[in-house]
Amino acid sequence: MSFFTILWEGIKATSIVEWFAVIASILYVILAAKRSILCWLFALIGSALFVHLCYIGQLYIEAILQLFYVAMALVGWFSWKNTSSDDSTLKKWSFRNHIINILLSGFIALAIGFCFDAYTNQANPYIDAFTTCYSLAATYMVTRKIIGNWIYWILIDIASVYLYATREYYLTAVQYGIFTLLAVYGFIVWQKEYKLQKQC
Repeated sequence: MSFFTILWEGIKATSIVEWFAVIASILYVILAAKRSILCWLFALIGSALFVHLCYIGQLYIEAILQLFYVAMALVGWFSWKNTSSDDSTLKKWSFRNHIINILLSGFIALAIGFCFDAYTNQANPYIDAFTTCYSLAATYMVTRKIIGNWIYWILIDIASVYLYATREYYLTAVQYGIFTLLAVYGFIVWQKEYKLQKQC
């Protein structure tokens, strides 16, 4: 059987819960790219559904991440809702901030991956730990409207395609493929808006 045949058969067998989770999550990324506060509502719905899916798929670290996303959806909603006009602009992190984030997230990912590899039946512990730790940082960056978040998401989404495909969540793997393209779109849109801000 070819890859695309396996993929199509997997998508046809997708549960209704996964369909709703994927649709909500895609709407979140599209609306986040447009800086619509409604993105956080769909983030909450999609993440809540993925908690269940990741747990039954033995992606325990990812399930914990999805719980964090539920909380961050609430934080994001109130952060965007209550920002003053001075704080609503897009921002950039310094090179130093990115280096600290990369090293710290990487170290924590290795430690978590080792623990789950040694003491649980976690599937793909190191990849899951990588996507989880960097997703935590990237999600925080979204709530603070840091442009660089999209670069992190591009790499995270590519790794997530493989992670979910190995657990036979094929529709979710396709979703992360779409997320990769949307992250590129989000970066371009936010970068353009940032340049416009600088001209004002």
